Amino acid sequence: MPGAVQSRVYLHIGEPKTGTTFVQQAMWSNRARLAAQGVMLPGYSHRDHSRASRDLREAQRLAGDPVASWAGEWDVLTGQALRAGGAAVISDEVLAACNPPQADRGIRSLLPAEVHVVLTARDIASLLPAEWQETVKCRGTVPWEQWLADVIGSASGADRRRRSWFWTVHDTLAILQMWSQRIPPDHIHVITMPRQGPVEALWLRFASVLGIDSSSIDVPSTRVNCSLGLAEAEFLRRMNGALTDGMPDWFYTQNIKRILAHRVLSARPSEPRLALPPAEQAWAAEQSDVLVEALRDSKYHIVGDLRDLLSLPASGHYVAPARLPADQLLNAAVHATAALADHQYRESHPARRQSQRRRSPRQKASQLEWAVLNGRWTRRLLRNVSHLASVRRLRVLIWCVLMHPARHRTNPAPAGDLDA
Repeated sequence: MPGAVQSRVYLHIGEPKTGTTFVQQAMWSNRARLAAQGVMLPGYSHRDHSRASRDLREAQRLAGDPVASWAGEWDVLTGQALRAGGAAVISDEVLAACNPPQADRGIRSLLPAEVHVVLTARDIASLLPAEWQETVKCRGTVPWEQWLADVIGSASGADRRRRSWFWTVHDTLAILQMWSQRIPPDHIHVITMPRQGPVEALWLRFASVLGIDSSSIDVPSTRVNCSLGLAEAEFLRRMNGALTDGMPDWFYTQNIKRILAHRVLSARPSEPRLALPPAEQAWAAEQSDVLVEALRDSKYHIVGDLRDLLSLPASGHYVAPARLPADQLLNAAVHATAALADHQYRESHPARRQSQRRRSPRQKASQLEWAVLNGRWTRRLLRNVSHLASVRRLRVLIWCVLMHPARHRTNPAPAGDLDA
């Protein structure tokens, strides 16, 4: 891009269920502190990174989805990253699902900068249960042991990334090879997810790649996007099977996944935890051994301990979700029903907002500027015509005005204006 400032761009491509939500929350909640150290986040919220990822991956927008079109979002986000100066971070875990042409486009669009690719990885024995739960939270209905058999059955195929979503986003070596075609191997950073220790251990590894001082960063005190208990996951899977086809996926995501799964069911006790059946633990150990040896022999920058990726045998008695006692499922169902009823009441009868304290003339002017340049209606209008190159360039310039580092450190975006 003409006039772009030479910079570094860190492209965090996933993998899903490897602490990515925790890392993203740490970055977005400390945006001003990162900017003070020369690290900018393009866009206005993580949703902008998700929309750009969908554009790069050529994801189809479902009919009736109220969310604005994401055509052109990748060019907008990368344009902002290239004008950030210093360093910029783009983070979306589903970028791991790109195919080779899409990954190539993603790298080429950033090559005016020094590009670094960051991938977080996790041991497969704990990854598989987490991914099955994620499929359930995305309306899946396949029982755990059947889903696991399908993943294992496709593991040896050369085309496993096309046959199985799990391998699409977790064929680590294939993903790294795909994203490393145009950049030096020491610019590929593989961060292992700590098996144990404090919650901030993963953030410290990620921050070391960015080269920032973590002492001023407030990380979440608990893990986010927590796993479900056995009864909660099995209840949700069975409920998914009872839903009518008339409910669109976007409505399910906004109401069932975000509210019921993330806010209600994940807050309940999650013991015992789902684990691999004893018969599959040797297979998982073999898979992890192959990955660890390949990474040890690679020229990639390994951050953390490769032993974190080794699969350990599960302890305790194995319990299959489909064979849980009925009273446990009933308890989860009653709790979920009560929570949804409470949510419906609050949506129908919202609490009265407290009056805001009086703003200074400077704050009012800043708020007016934000509303004009990036208010809800302006944002939707520009997004719907972002297939035009001129509009994409305009959006980059608007971001430079609103999110300039010097200004951002003292005057961040108005709270509550980063949705949709």
